[in-house]
Amino acid sequence: MKKILSLLVVAGMVFFASCGQSAKQKEAEQKRIQDSIRVADSIAQVEQAAQAAAQAQQDSIANAAKLDSIAKAEEAAKKPAKPAKKAKK
Repeated sequence: MKKILSLLVVAGMVFFASCGQSAKQKEAEQKRIQDSIRVADSIAQVEQAAQAAAQAQQDSIANAAKLDSIAKAEEAAKKPAKPAKKAKK
């Protein structure tokens, strides 16, 4: 009985040892992880570029509004001020 039990224990140990990943599986897993990282980095770069473009557009709009306000102020300064109307008695 002891011989059968020790044989089963040894067979179980060999079975569990052989259940691990093979070198090909480990390599495939590493490649999958690297591909995922590469894709995530690419997505982050695209999002960053889109955010920079949106910020540049907002800055351009703000600058145009500022220049428009300055132009209106200069135009108003060039026109002579109208004299105040006298109140009729």
